[in-house]
Amino acid sequence: MSDGAETGTETGGAPTRADIHLIQKILPHRYPFLLVDRVEEIEGTSRAVGLKNVTMNEPHFQGHFPGNPIMPGVTIIEAMAQTAAVMVGTTLGLTEGNLNVYFMGIDACKFRRMVVPGDQLRMELTTTRGRPGGKVWRFKGQATVEGELAAEAEFTAMMDLGGK
Repeated sequence: MSDGAETGTETGGAPTRADIHLIQKILPHRYPFLLVDRVEEIEGTSRAVGLKNVTMNEPHFQGHFPGNPIMPGVTIIEAMAQTAAVMVGTTLGLTEGNLNVYFMGIDACKFRRMVVPGDQLRMELTTTRGRPGGKVWRFKGQATVEGELAAEAEFTAMMDLGGK
């Protein structure tokens, strides 16, 4: 259990970081599709930085590609989207596990570097459109490995509170 160090707050406000326990309170995703291990920076609903430790144990490496494991680009974009959802969910206090997020569009998506087992994916997300109470949000994200750009994309998502 976390001692609170990974879910720090700014003077009693929303958490500024999220460990795996808080992430699992916000996102419905679980193994093998939970693709963010920690969110180390959360600046309200405007910016977040998430981390994904890439390991050979992930099931997509069995077939993508045998003998040459490469993280599929779509899972990199999904990891960025999950980071964005944690940012919004944490800031808005949505920790009851009823947040569902659905892609509506992915634009300006480019892959620049292969991501392989042993890499740590650092995902920086900024909100370009969205407000508390709004369902449609737009984000711009970059994923890097050791400072080198691996992927970038802009995406639109619908935040659904499960009918609430």
